[in-house]
Amino acid sequence: QLFIKDLHFDGVPVRIYLPRESSGGKRRGVIFIHGGCGIFGSIRSYERVCRYMARKSDSVVVSVGYHLAPEHKYPAQTLECLTATVHFLKTAETYGVDPTRIIVSGDSVGGTFTASVCQVLGHRTDIPKIRAQVLIYPFLQALNFNLPSHQKNAAVAFLSRERTVHFILKYLNKDCSLKEPILAGSHVPENINLKYRKWIHPDLIPDVFKLGYKPPLPALFLPQVHEEVQELFEPWFSPLLAEDAVICGLPDTCIVTCEHDVLRDDGLLYKKRLEDNNIRVTWHHVGKGFH
Repeated sequence: QLFIKDLHFDGVPVRIYLPRESSGGKRRGVIFIHGGCGIFGSIRSYERVCRYMARKSDSVVVSVGYHLAPEHKYPAQTLECLTATVHFLKTAETYGVDPTRIIVSGDSVGGTFTASVCQVLGHRTDIPKIRAQVLIYPFLQALNFNLPSHQKNAAVAFLSRERTVHFILKYLNKDCSLKEPILAGSHVPENINLKYRKWIHPDLIPDVFKLGYKPPLPALFLPQVHEEVQELFEPWFSPLLAEDAVICGLPDTCIVTCEHDVLRDDGLLYKKRLEDNNIRVTWHHVGKGFH
C-alpha cells in the first residue's frame, strides 16, 4: 500500500511513506519526530507507527532520523528537525503534497522538538505556514519537577520522575550528580521562579488533576547547580518559557496527555498558554494512559 524511501533532506536522514494509490488531488503531509529522550529511538523503531499513519490518513509521512545525543550535542537534534521541516515545506509538491496542509507531530521529546520547530517557524513568511502541530505527551519545561503529575506518577514504570531528570542530564551530557538538586528545584533562582510562575505553577492545573497533591517545601537555591544547567532555561529546551509574542504565532494544535504520566501537567500548562493566546487547541486526555 505504500512506497517507502530513505532520503536526506539537506543532510538530515528521513524516511518517507507515500500511499501507492493515486490521489484525486494533492495529499496532506505529516512530519513525524520520534521520542526517546533525544538519546534513544530511530526511524526504524517507529516504522509501524508511521506506516499506520500514512495508510489510515492517506497522507505522505516524513519520519525524521535526527542524530542522537550525547554524541551529537544539544541542540543538534532540534536543528535537524527544523532543517528537515523547512526542506519538506519548500519541496512538498515534489511528493504530491499540498504545502498548506502539512502538520508537524511527535511524541515525548519528539513533541518537544515539534513545539520548538513550530515556535521558530511561526512568524516566517518566506515558506508555507505549518497547518497544525500534534504534541503527544510532550516534555515542555525543566523548571519544576514537583507539579501534581510529577508527584502522582513519581514511581510509575518506564518514565519515573527520577528517570526523567536522569535522561535530561544524559541528553545534555551533564554530571548525573545534579539530579537530586534539580528534582528539588535548587537549580532555579527566585527571580526566575517569580518570572515564570504565571506559566508554570500548580495553581494553573485544574483541580480535578490535583487530588492528593501536597505543595513541596521551598528548595534552597544552589548557584553552582544553576550555572551547570543553563540550557534548561532556554525555550529551545523548555518551550513553555517562550514569550507570548512567539506563542501567538503558533498553528492549530492537538495535545495528547495521559493520566499516568509524569509529563501530563506539561501538556496541560501548554494547553492553557495556547488558549490564553487564542490558539485553537484540541485536547485528548487518555484517562488510563501511560507515557
